[in-house]
Amino acid sequence: MKILFLEPFFGGSHKDFALGFKAHSCHDVTLVTLPDRFWKWRMRGAALYFVNQIKDFSKFDVIFTTDMLDLTDLLALAGKKMPPVLNYFHENQMSYPLAPNQKRDFHLGFTNITSALAADAVFFNSKFHFDDFIGAATQLIKQMPDVRPAWAIEQIKEKTQVVYPGCWFETGKMIFNDRDRKHPLIIWNHRWEHDKNPEFFFEALTLLKEKNINFSLALLGEKYDIFPKIFKQAKDQFKDEIKVYGYIESKDEYLSWLKKGSIVVSCANQENFGISIVEAVRFGCIPLLPDRLSYPEIMPQNFHSKVIYQTKEDLVEKIEDIFIKYDQHLPLQKKLSKAMEQFSWKSIIKQYDTALENL
Repeated sequence: MKILFLEPFFGGSHKDFALGFKAHSCHDVTLVTLPDRFWKWRMRGAALYFVNQIKDFSKFDVIFTTDMLDLTDLLALAGKKMPPVLNYFHENQMSYPLAPNQKRDFHLGFTNITSALAADAVFFNSKFHFDDFIGAATQLIKQMPDVRPAWAIEQIKEKTQVVYPGCWFETGKMIFNDRDRKHPLIIWNHRWEHDKNPEFFFEALTLLKEKNINFSLALLGEKYDIFPKIFKQAKDQFKDEIKVYGYIESKDEYLSWLKKGSIVVSCANQENFGISIVEAVRFGCIPLLPDRLSYPEIMPQNFHSKVIYQTKEDLVEKIEDIFIKYDQHLPLQKKLSKAMEQFSWKSIIKQYDTALENL
């Protein structure tokens, strides 16, 4: 089939997903994108850009869009010869955590609702995200003063599937490098933004230092021109521990750091799947994750007591335990890595291709 993939916010996990789908799908995928900036303007104006660029949508068998597009505008402007449309939700604007002093723009939340309603099929990147979306959309509709379209929620549910995003790694047996035992490497490989809760992370590391526990630190992940001040403070506070500071363009170099990592930590307040965690675990990092968001869903339940923490003190204790008894955690490392294999593009692409064929 000929598939048109429209991505208004081509960066981060959105870019990774779009390129992964194009590279692994058995279908002919045409990718049309806009740069990952001015996200609110993308939601309002991307449809006009795509209509002007594409001209004739009828030559495609399926349109694949994501949540940063106002699909209703696209359908209204593109004309009658539109093929079926799949709308994929990476995140939504009704439950995404707000930055300090930021107010919720409910117009954008309604854009998510009407786009899902207008699509022929809807995919969410985790069951957690689907439940979160439905709950937030239901609450938003209840805030309407009258003529509340509660029926819309049921229609969206009926055409929704949960399909995890693919990750760029191979299936099969993994061979792990021996990790540094004297200064075990802690990995942070998330966006440098408020919703990833970096303050909590560095507070936990401060407690480790106060207990005279040796460690080294790799601060990876994407960062924009403006990022939380805590990272600049951490650069001074942990100058003896930091081995790498900032985003690494080279995929091979990035993976080389994951292969050195003993632990990967998340403290996120927003995470609908967790590609960075899945990648790190696949390459041998033991994860320590908060008991919320998508993490309990993507980590095997029988390992939750080992990898899910409840409090800052619990996180510090778990880090200390792994460092002291590292050899005892090697079987856990291998089992978790094997469990992540299910999220490789090679394993998951058939779900997308089959769903698009059915559509």
